[in-house]
Amino acid sequence: MTEVDHSAPALEVQALEVAYGAVRALKGVSLKVRAGAVTALVGPNGAGKSTLLRTISGLRKPQRGEIRAFGASIGGKAPHQIARSGILHTPESREIFGGMTTLENLLVAFDNLNTGDREQELDEVFELFPVLRERRSDYAGNLSGGQQQMLAIARSLLGRPRLLMLDEPSLGLASIIINDIYAALGRLRESGISILLVEQNARRAMRFADYGYVFVNGAVALEGDRDRMLGSKDLISRYLGEK
Repeated sequence: MTEVDHSAPALEVQALEVAYGAVRALKGVSLKVRAGAVTALVGPNGAGKSTLLRTISGLRKPQRGEIRAFGASIGGKAPHQIARSGILHTPESREIFGGMTTLENLLVAFDNLNTGDREQELDEVFELFPVLRERRSDYAGNLSGGQQQMLAIARSLLGRPRLLMLDEPSLGLASIIINDIYAALGRLRESGISILLVEQNARRAMRFADYGYVFVNGAVALEGDRDRMLGSKDLISRYLGEK
């Protein structure tokens, strides 16, 4: 297991402003992700959570603000440079290649990000998601939604992330598959990988996370550790929903 200083930030975002034309998507957002911890971003659709992940990964350019990862500024860097620095983004759309096999999708990570021992590292992701080993020769387009999500996460892991950003990993999936995915994420947390998790299922996210931020209308409306976020009935009713 990786030794992690939990007081050191894996990610620092300061006063981030992002706009789509005249629409302000992020309004002075500031947050931190502690190294080795799971940080959840929750809130309604359109609140700016996915925009934040896209901006961190270099897919959107901010109008102002600063982004630092592991002590270094990543503002202005290209997406491939950010990925090579160990910040991997698994988007809501998954972005798998349906006309390629499961194995071919995984090998893309080696072509782009990883020059390590292919067999050993493939074995590690297959141990995490055994169904991918079983379906390694099947076209990715023929996998179930849950299997495609596992494939998207596995491909990110082969990029050797220090910070893994996941956008709605449980969206549209059956409960049993969601449980499997979160069990795998728990093992990743134990290995020392920092995780930034976007979820609409706020209760599930906050039960899993160490710390959370509630986004509303492009800004942080509330933040706190797991106990604070789940311990107040008023907070649950107002921000996290009655489930």
